[in-house]
Amino acid sequence: MPLWLREHRWHQTPAAVFLSLPLRGARATPDSIFCSERYLKVSIPPFLFEAILYAPIDDTNSTAKIGNGNIFFTLYKKEPGLWDSLTLENADKEKLQYLRENAVLKAQQKAKEETEAKKATKEEHKKYALEATMKLEEAERKRIEDLKEKERQKVTEELELWKNQQNDADKYKNIQKEGELHQEIGQLKERKSEKMTKTRIPNEGTSKTRPKPTKGHGSCSIFSPNVKEEQLPAPRSAATIKVNFTPRVFPTALRESRVAEEEEWLHKQAEARRTISADLSELEDLKEDEKNPDWLKDKGNKMFAMGNYLAAVNAYNLAVRLNNKLPLLYLNRAACHLKLRNLHKAIEDSSKALELLTPPVPDNEEARVKAYVRRGTAFCQLELYTEGLQDYEAALKIDPKNKNIEKDAEKIRHLIQGTMQGS
Repeated sequence: MPLWLREHRWHQTPAAVFLSLPLRGARATPDSIFCSERYLKVSIPPFLFEAILYAPIDDTNSTAKIGNGNIFFTLYKKEPGLWDSLTLENADKEKLQYLRENAVLKAQQKAKEETEAKKATKEEHKKYALEATMKLEEAERKRIEDLKEKERQKVTEELELWKNQQNDADKYKNIQKEGELHQEIGQLKERKSEKMTKTRIPNEGTSKTRPKPTKGHGSCSIFSPNVKEEQLPAPRSAATIKVNFTPRVFPTALRESRVAEEEEWLHKQAEARRTISADLSELEDLKEDEKNPDWLKDKGNKMFAMGNYLAAVNAYNLAVRLNNKLPLLYLNRAACHLKLRNLHKAIEDSSKALELLTPPVPDNEEARVKAYVRRGTAFCQLELYTEGLQDYEAALKIDPKNKNIEKDAEKIRHLIQGTMQGS
């Protein structure tokens, strides 16, 4: 049974009621106090204070302070005036029960409304934050698109300027060639006129008697009017001789390379570029350029450089789902798994990259070296030093001048020797 607190002091003004309630050594907290328009309750086990107020109060602005073994209430009246007593007197039990229950229901309803108001405010803030984030992302995307458009326009203008310069240079060359051609024709005409003049004027030292023309078929005098003018050949037209060389993708000379293996490698790379799976549900919200495995690979490389290895792995994962024939995707993802200590996944991706980097040609030497080194590193971190040393030695066969790989291989040999001596 609770102990009712009957001792209290109160005084009033026309606007407020001031109530002091002793605690008798009990410790009160704000949760111990319940106050509504007509009902006041203080529950501090085993003590209990309950009062049905004489008139309604403003429970929102009313205050309660705990200190010095008392609770001080400041209750503001809704209607100014003096009360005859603190509590409602001469009220039957049914009315008191009704007022008590009504006060509790109003308090619950008010708490429910406040909770819903807080929830609505939180949803509004969340919605506002989402809208602000979407606006920022849209502005950033628009800025990037504007930069791309400006860069495209700049490249287009430079290309047009280069074309105009080439056309002007071609026109200048044609005019220069035409001038040289006219000059050559003029020189030929001058030579022809000089030769004709020398033919018509007789030499002074020659005999006055002219030789008789020899009669016969097909014979004629050089002074005969029937002699036709000397026919000169037309000047040769200018032309450009184009020389086509055999296209070579690989840096080695054709006589020193393995043509069959290189052609097979190029064919595999071309097939891998053409193989793109575009039926994934994740691609619905992406742009066309974002569905490109190369674009995703570059995105993963940027994330790796920033140290965000999980984001890089996600980018490589989507790129692999788009195209699972590109060895660099597995090779880069293996590097991320090494950073994240996912050693078994690093070994799996490195092995897959080596499987796709066949046949071995000069164009994929660097990628094969990285694949062997990353798989060997994962083996060594798993304390499988023998398998790791095999991969490092395979990398050294491809790139024997790499001093870093040689030092790492030597360290692994010392570790293997130490392990064998310790056992």
